[in-house]
Amino acid sequence: MIKITFLGTCSGTEPEVGRHHCSLVFEINGVYYWFDAGENCSHAAYTSGIDVQRVRAVFISHMHIDHIGGLANLIFTIRKVARSRKIPHMNNNSYDIFVPDLEKLAAVKLIANAHRPAGGVDIIDHEISDGLLFEDENIRVSALHNDHLREADKGDWHSYSYLIESEGKRIVISGDVHYPYELDSLLEDGCDLLIMETGHHKVANVCEYAKSRGVRKLIFNHHGREILGDRPAAEKLISSYESAYPISIKLTYD
Repeated sequence: MIKITFLGTCSGTEPEVGRHHCSLVFEINGVYYWFDAGENCSHAAYTSGIDVQRVRAVFISHMHIDHIGGLANLIFTIRKVARSRKIPHMNNNSYDIFVPDLEKLAAVKLIANAHRPAGGVDIIDHEISDGLLFEDENIRVSALHNDHLREADKGDWHSYSYLIESEGKRIVISGDVHYPYELDSLLEDGCDLLIMETGHHKVANVCEYAKSRGVRKLIFNHHGREILGDRPAAEKLISSYESAYPISIKLTYD
């Protein structure tokens, strides 16, 4: 069974009561796979019972602060818990981190290790590119670049969306995208679940896109002003789409 925990569901707004920046965790067979790391993610995870010693891989969509503000503390917490519990981290006392920019990751690790020297748990760094990123006995993760942070003059890509394949399911995490149709090749002829950001998009436009692509379940995440400003109106609009089309739609809470 796949369990998804939303540790933070807010986009890069000013601080919001009861909401934190974007981070979610997949649990499959007692192993955790982390996607983005907003500012409160390690605290929310650890205090809600997620065993950070069982994190096998961390995937960052892009290096904006609302997606990596908690990454240094996550790295610190994993190491701290390993030391205090005096047990090794799973997977040969190491875990993988996938980012679009290794130079920025080095700065994050420097901050994470400032309290005391690094050690105890090894981090295996990977720079993201299109295609298959990671595969183990539980999950297969592929990446596709999007236009959110494209440097058009250089042809460089710094922002990615993800396809997760596990237990016969296809799940797409949008990350931050300029246009929904950038997800077309990940969705192919539909998917079991699309986790879609609304920090840059209208609820109605995303619903129409999901309907047109054969998405079976849609979860709104990384909420922007439309949802934060009037959640009841957004929920009413979503309900009208669920009534008219064979699609399940949910708004996330932390």
